[in-house]
Amino acid sequence: MNLLKGQKADVTKGRTFSSLSLRFGWTAGVTSMSIDAAAFLLSAGGKCERDEHFIFYGNPAARDGSVAHSAADNGEQEVIQVSFSRMPESIEKIAFTVTIHEGEQLGHYMKDVTGLYVRLVDPSGVELFRYEYGAEFSNETAVVVGELYRYNGEWKFNAVGSGFFGGLAALCTNFGLEVEEEPAEAAAAVEEAVLPVIDLRKKMVQMTLEKKKLTNVTAKVGIVLDITGSMQSLYKNGTVQEVVERILAVACKFDDNATLDVWVYDTHFSRLPSVTEKDFYQYVQRHILNNNAIHKFGRNNELPVMEDVIRKYTVEEDDGTPVFIIFINDGGVVKPIKKVITASSVLPIFWQFVGIGNSDFEVLKKLDTMEGRLVDNANFIHLDDIAAVSDESLYDQLLNEFPNWLKAAKEKRIIRP
Repeated sequence: MNLLKGQKADVTKGRTFSSLSLRFGWTAGVTSMSIDAAAFLLSAGGKCERDEHFIFYGNPAARDGSVAHSAADNGEQEVIQVSFSRMPESIEKIAFTVTIHEGEQLGHYMKDVTGLYVRLVDPSGVELFRYEYGAEFSNETAVVVGELYRYNGEWKFNAVGSGFFGGLAALCTNFGLEVEEEPAEAAAAVEEAVLPVIDLRKKMVQMTLEKKKLTNVTAKVGIVLDITGSMQSLYKNGTVQEVVERILAVACKFDDNATLDVWVYDTHFSRLPSVTEKDFYQYVQRHILNNNAIHKFGRNNELPVMEDVIRKYTVEEDDGTPVFIIFINDGGVVKPIKKVITASSVLPIFWQFVGIGNSDFEVLKKLDTMEGRLVDNANFIHLDDIAAVSDESLYDQLLNEFPNWLKAAKEKRIIRP
């Protein structure tokens, strides 16, 4: 049965099953567009009372097993499984949504997506209902597709098809999810206490620059952070925050604006607000872990984020300034990055890959012998436990190959002499 917008249908009434699959399909009009389905478990007041009641790629299953999110098969995109028998009595409604990842930032909108539908399928694989929607959308970046809701002891489905501007963040706000901020005074006090650590690291960077004859170099500095599933513990135990602070000291010495540009990536990527000495405190917690719009803890795909790095420094900020990119990765990289590195050898960008953990890093270990480049524009170092490496050793290794690239890039007129 095909549903129309606004139509309501009985799901469990007259049926004996205790679970239901909602299978989502769509066709993105742009290959780089990333689209995700999610579910918000709502109370009687229509609010998502707890963060864990938001089910999406970063939190794929409710603790009680009532709702689970996963990739789909059979040519469809994603599936959300609902177990009515495990559903807490406090949950009166489940809102199902589809969002474009960072749509506003990347210029991707629902008008560019075709074939949007959701199918309600029983445990035996029989399709109960199908709802096709989206023909009227324009610059929306999120949609409330439909709702399962309790009615007289049974569950019904409401075909909503309502578009939202503002993406996933707007949906979270709509359903009552908020990010708690620390009181400004307390945050300022703690930040003031840790500023001396940054100052010490800046001095250590200065010593390294003097040793490597880089004291007169101006460069933009960026960091790309792996946020795949295997990195989860390093984000939560503070290691990644520490890495950001350590690299910020490098940016403070190289960049006229003392600014560190930041990206995170798994299968998708996010370009985050740049970090400075004024706002580095709890940067990872505030801008990454507490940011529901960021795709987290999936698999790795380096190509999209590398392309965005190139876009930022050669299209958006095309001033010829050398760029020093520190690329943190803990599980190896996809082989096609070799094409990106080769193609970017004519650009003012140096890629410093840092492998952490005990993966093989087969592709990265072969960077020095990669052929077809105008200059050697990439280097790899392996740090089994980055938290255990001293600042002196870290800076020495990070900046070891950069001087050679600067010299070669000047000779080939990639950057100004």
